[in-house]
Amino acid sequence: MQRRLPRTSAEKKPTPRPRPVGEPDVPQAHLAFEPRAQSAARTWAPLARFVEQEARIGNWAKQHRTTQALYEFIRFGIKQAWACLFGALLLGLLIATHLVYPRGAWLARYDFLVLAAVAIQGAMLAFRLETREEAQVIFLFHAVGTAMEIFKTSVGSWLYPEISLLRIGGVPLFSGFMYAAIGSYIARCWRLFDFRFTHHPPLWTVTARAISIYVNFFTHHYLPDARIALFAMTAVLFARCWVHFRVWRDHRRMPLLVGFCLVALFIWFAENIGTFTAAWRYPSQRLGWSVVSLGKLGAWLLLMIVSYALVALLNGPERVVKPQR
Repeated sequence: MQRRLPRTSAEKKPTPRPRPVGEPDVPQAHLAFEPRAQSAARTWAPLARFVEQEARIGNWAKQHRTTQALYEFIRFGIKQAWACLFGALLLGLLIATHLVYPRGAWLARYDFLVLAAVAIQGAMLAFRLETREEAQVIFLFHAVGTAMEIFKTSVGSWLYPEISLLRIGGVPLFSGFMYAAIGSYIARCWRLFDFRFTHHPPLWTVTARAISIYVNFFTHHYLPDARIALFAMTAVLFARCWVHFRVWRDHRRMPLLVGFCLVALFIWFAENIGTFTAAWRYPSQRLGWSVVSLGKLGAWLLLMIVSYALVALLNGPERVVKPQR
């Protein structure tokens, strides 16, 4: 008789993933999407050591309800800050160059911002602070944002008042990185919070809605603005969709539309900082800085759908997790 060797760990059948806390039992048509990207933090030695220490703190915090709630709140804030890394660094550069960048320098401020953004991107990839998927989002959204910027500045929607060499028409190339920061944030949140969804609309419908929104950004200058209809169709499309996100041990959930609105609000705050630093100006700010119109919130909400569609396509949400019965 031939002796049968014991199974190795590689041969063992994987145990099914338990359904996250708070995730409802849903039919096959509404399975939860599972992201593909893995954490880059664990592959970088300094952050890997932090992750190990963090686990010990978590074991202490979970012993009491109060410390558990406080720890989860702090952990949420840290994850959000980490997800905002690329955008926060760009915003910090806008503020710093507005305050201290020398006037009349041989390198124009806008050109310095372009080189700094490229350096940040390269450093994040070199130190594995960013995954390839996230870098793809940044590149793709940079191209999409720059194309829209070229058109919008040509029709006078806003302007970039300073001179520079690294530009296309009236658009300095650093502007595309500001759009890319939105896509970077969504991609990083998708990974850091382990996004899963229930009642998510088919990807082709999300893509079609994103294309119609993007086209309307151009056509509304010549044709009737379809923004109200796009708001209504977006609300119907995502009305039943919930995003499940894991801050610590359990998955929490919220309506995806609420998430879109919250992100759009914070982008509006960042836009006010950007215009205050004179990185760009709207026609209403020609005589001096003023708060950006609240009407821009709607535009950012629609742009969120475009960026979300790009991230969803790159993350491959066709991979699903079957709910446990």
